[in-house]
Amino acid sequence: MTTYRDAGVDIEAGDALVERIKPLAAATSRTGVIGGLGGFGALFDLKAAGYQDPILVSTTDGVGTKLKIAIDTGQHDTVGIDLVAMCVNDLVVQGAEPLVFLDYFATGALDVEQAARVVAGIAKGCELAGCALVGGETAEMPGLYSGGDYDLAGFSVGAAERDRLLPAGVAPGQIVLGLASSGVHSNGYSLVRRIVAGSNVGWSDPAPFAAGKTLAQALMEPTRIYVKSVLALHRAGLLRGAAHITGGGLVGNLPRALPNGTMAVLDRGSWPRPAVMDWLAERGAVADDEMLRVFNCGIGMALIVEDSLSATALLEEHGETVFAIGAIEASTGAPSVKIQ
Repeated sequence: MTTYRDAGVDIEAGDALVERIKPLAAATSRTGVIGGLGGFGALFDLKAAGYQDPILVSTTDGVGTKLKIAIDTGQHDTVGIDLVAMCVNDLVVQGAEPLVFLDYFATGALDVEQAARVVAGIAKGCELAGCALVGGETAEMPGLYSGGDYDLAGFSVGAAERDRLLPAGVAPGQIVLGLASSGVHSNGYSLVRRIVAGSNVGWSDPAPFAAGKTLAQALMEPTRIYVKSVLALHRAGLLRGAAHITGGGLVGNLPRALPNGTMAVLDRGSWPRPAVMDWLAERGAVADDEMLRVFNCGIGMALIVEDSLSATALLEEHGETVFAIGAIEASTGAPSVKIQ
């Protein structure tokens, strides 16, 4: 008699994982959540969450090839934070509060301990973002994924009052603030891995740019979640526009927060480039323009404000490291960024 387990799919392991993650998900519950894990879908009551005339905002993303470092080095505890960050940081720049999060975990053969560590990171990310982990999918697909490989995708839904969506009122004369990144975040890791492969430093060796950490530990530093600080700034009426700095860097992402006829002029010397970026640039012989196009180069979130002093004070109260990195100027045509 042939069974599903003989074909490589272990239903009992999947059930065991659900039981492991139920308390993790329950710990992220928030006002508006209806029910718990186990249904065919997740329910959320916007009225109970305090919204009067809400617009729903949804995002989806992954962690990219940063997962390969996690798989190769056994460091599975923080990629879940990365997954949440990549989604919720995209929500908050539109003026939306992240409300719920769902994940998709795909693997060739389910390792309950490994998967539980990943989901624990997802739950931690949800806690940092103030949203609820309301469900997900674990897919065991032998033949499609080999060895201990797995992949992650995340999905988040948030809401904003109709008259509070961003960007709103971005205009020449306003200031661009940059919030410090925690490291490489979750973009550019195909280049990171190529640089490491061509260096004489192994994953378990001391990181040349981070005392007390191995190279893998330093490069696996999770993406910073900016939700609570940016929402506080927005609710205080101090935010005009925002951009999550992911693949494409400042040049590729900041124009998405600008109207036609404007440009952001940034001063490259107004913020420090992190040591990890210096190491990648030097070890990989990567030109400055390419670094700025691929990586965040130290700025994980760009914010457009009028009152930079009040905005900076509020952001610092919420634990952010803030730099005044430029200003909005008038231009012709499509929005753009100039770094000088």
